Amino acid sequence: MARKQALKVFRTPIGFHDAYVAAPSQKAALAAWGSSADLFARGVAERVTDEALMREPLASPGTIVRRLREGDADALAEGDTPKRKKPAGKTKAKPPAKRRPDPGPRPSRAALAAAEEALDQLRSQQAREEADLREREKAIERERRDLDRSHQRDLAAAEAAVEKARRDHASALDRWLARQE
Repeated sequence: MARKQALKVFRTPIGFHDAYVAAPSQKAALAAWGSSADLFARGVAERVTDEALMREPLASPGTIVRRLREGDADALAEGDTPKRKKPAGKTKAKPPAKRRPDPGPRPSRAALAAAEEALDQLRSQQAREEADLREREKAIERERRDLDRSHQRDLAAAEAAVEKARRDHASALDRWLARQE
C-alpha cells in the first residue's frame, strides 16, 4: 500500500499578491507555480506555518490560491514598494578583490618595427627579382621565335637544295644508263 505524503503549504510573491499552494514537496510547489527556477534557493519562496494562511490551500491541494499581500496595499498607498526578503541562512561574502601587481613599463615596439621593415624590404626585393626574371623570360621567348624562323628558312633552303641535287642526279643517271645500252 502506497504511503500518502503529508501536504505542506508554500508561498511565493507574484506581483501584489502571494501565491499559496499545498504540495507534498518544494519541487511539486515549483511545478504548480510553473517555475523552472528554484525559488526556494533564491529566497523568494518559503514554507508557511501560520494556521490561518494554511487553511484555504490545504482545502484544495495543488491549486494556486492568490491573496493580496497584507500591508502592501497600505505601503503602495504611501508610495513605498515591497522589498524582497534576503535568503535565510549562510550568505557568502565576496572575497576582497585581488590587487594586480604593477605591470611595469610598456614593452618597446622597436624590435617589432625593425622586423616589419625588414619584411617589407624583403618583399620589395623579391618583387623586383621576379619582374627582372619575367623580362628575361620575354627576351628568351623573342630569341626563341627568331631562332625558329631562321631555322625554318635555313631548313627550307637546304631541303630545296637536296631536291634539286636529287633531280640533277636522277637525270644524270638516266643519261648514263642510256649511253650504256
